[in-house]
This record gives sequence, C-alpha cells and structure tokens, in this order.
Amino acid sequence: MLTTSETDRDTAATSWVKLGFYATSIIFNLCLIAQVLTVGVAYFTDPAWWTVHVWLVRGYSGLSLLLLGGALIVPFSDSIRSLAVSLPVLLGLQFCTIHLKTPLHLEILHPLIGFTLFYVSSSLVHRVSREVVTKPDSVTES
Repeated sequence: MLTTSETDRDTAATSWVKLGFYATSIIFNLCLIAQVLTVGVAYFTDPAWWTVHVWLVRGYSGLSLLLLGGALIVPFSDSIRSLAVSLPVLLGLQFCTIHLKTPLHLEILHPLIGFTLFYVSSSLVHRVSREVVTKPDSVTES
C-alpha cells in the first residue's frame, strides 16, 4: 500500500519528467526552425550553409528518440504519444527521400515531409504545454 509521501514523490517525479519532455520538445522545435533557416540561407545566399543544415539534423535527430521514449514511459494523452511517435518516422522518411535514388524521384517529397515534421513538432509543443503547464483555477467571487 502506498503512503501519501510515496504518492507525492511519484507525482513530483512525473511532473519533473513531463517538464523535461516539454523542454526537449521546445529544443527540438527550435532546431527545426534553425534547420529551415539554414537551408534558406544555403539556397538563396551561400551554399556553404548546406553543411550547417546537414549537421543540425544529425545533431538533433536523437532528440526525437528521447521524445518517443518519454511519450511511451510517462502517462501522456494519446495525441501526444502519436505526435511523438511520428517524429522519428518523419525523420526516417526525410533521410530516405534525400539518400535513396529511385526512378520515382522521391526527393520531391523532402520539403513536404519537412513541413509536416515542423507542423507535428509545433503541435507537440502546444499539446504538451496544455497538459504540463497547468493554469491556476480561477477563483469565483460571491
């Protein structure tokens, strides 16, 4: 049987893990923004920025696996779980569309998948913020 202090400790631990998940989802989203900006600079101004674009995805893609693990371990809603599961899937599709050469020219899907990835990541940040960052109850006056 759990005591009140054990229950409070479990709730506090879950709360910290959820805050860490929220912070990680924000960092992931900011990395995506940086990646989109670097590809724009590479395309329109200086092709040397393409290297930064590539290194960014190599650097932050591991965060998608942390988010996946967190979503499966911590009690989150199904919508947050499905968004977190889709991040590594979309990153895998991104990798395939840019590296696999087929007669179907799958590389044309690369920017579309990238925009989908950004949408999913932004949605994850917003959903987690609603679930983790609780608003204080409004006090009604009589």
